[in-house]
Amino acid sequence: MYRIFCESYNNFINAFPEESARIKISEPLQLIVNLDKLKKEKEHQSEIYKKLSDLIFYMQENIERFPKLKAFLWTLSSRDIKGKNIIYLTKKN
Repeated sequence: MYRIFCESYNNFINAFPEESARIKISEPLQLIVNLDKLKKEKEHQSEIYKKLSDLIFYMQENIERFPKLKAFLWTLSSRDIKGKNIIYLTKKN
């Protein structure tokens, strides 16, 4: 499933111009495809890493609503890609 995600992501990126809103929205997903970049961004706790972490956390919290995510999350977990609710915890009110 991970291999298929990576191929699909690369096809998706190549289907739109760089300045497309779709490319901008999907930027955090590039960390799933590039594990070296994920590690680097995680060490720096960058904004893109926080967005990905929040997305994966949301997916984990909603497996009941979207059961097909379970297999995908399992493949991410096997690569030590786990979600955490980072942005919510760091937002100032």
